[in-house]
Amino acid sequence: MTVNDAVAFRVAKLLKDKNMSQYRLEQESGIVHGAMDRILTRQNKTITLTTLYKLAKGFNMTVQEFLDYYLFKSENLDIE
Repeated sequence: MTVNDAVAFRVAKLLKDKNMSQYRLEQESGIVHGAMDRILTRQNKTITLTTLYKLAKGFNMTVQEFLDYYLFKSENLDIE
């Protein structure tokens, strides 16, 4: 799994767990709709630290909390 896949999965899971719409996340995070769509459909080639901060902010959590998920453990990621 790539980092981009893990981020997309984590965002989708948090949206479901928090019963939050994509639109609300876009409003809370400041990430525009097109960019959010590319994240969720795994079309992004890279995820920047700035984007991670914005996503975490949108979920009212820290980046550390966002990344504290089993998919982000190095043994679960394909890192080139």
